[in-house]
Amino acid sequence: MTAPTRPDEGPINPAWFIVVIGLIVAGVWIWKRLSFETQDYIVDQAVPMTAIGVVIAFLLSIPIRAFRRRRARFRERTRLLTLFERETVQEKRLDLAFALLENNEYRTDGLDLAVPALKELFETTLQRALDDKQHRIRGMAASHLGALRDQSVVPLLLKALDDDHAYVRSCAALGLGRLRAVETRERLKVAMEQDWDQTVRSRAREALEQMRE
Repeated sequence: MTAPTRPDEGPINPAWFIVVIGLIVAGVWIWKRLSFETQDYIVDQAVPMTAIGVVIAFLLSIPIRAFRRRRARFRERTRLLTLFERETVQEKRLDLAFALLENNEYRTDGLDLAVPALKELFETTLQRALDDKQHRIRGMAASHLGALRDQSVVPLLLKALDDDHAYVRSCAALGLGRLRAVETRERLKVAMEQDWDQTVRSRAREALEQMRE
């Protein structure tokens, strides 16, 4: 059977191939016409200096890229916070809440004023989105609730750990792990050993590992 071709694969552009060959030929032609002194200078000094310059530029680019990523996240956080505060439609508000925490790498840094509203929204969703088709939303509310680092939500997450849907149970385990709720270790051990769903067992194991860190 012929292996399937990946969609991103395509024929090499012949124009680029010709350009590369042309550059190589031109480089060799120029090199042969340089004096021995110039060739020695290039090999002994210019090449090492260029290599050092490339390394320095690469090292400098690392913190610059990190700074740009942080700045981009900050701007996106500000934008999402503004939209979240203005939004009145519950479903859209919930989507913005999920996006806000995900953009903030599941931390509450810079979200202090919004945390109470986020907590209330996630709690309400987890308690009221009980329709069978809403298990995805319920599960996401559970996992994001754990990112708020509020121990008062532990009973609610423990209840979600008994949900009929495996997705919700796995998210509840994830939330408890994020909270590092050590008092739930025994319950998580039961889920890790006895739950029929492999993802739930894995999430429970990960949560227990987080509590040991």
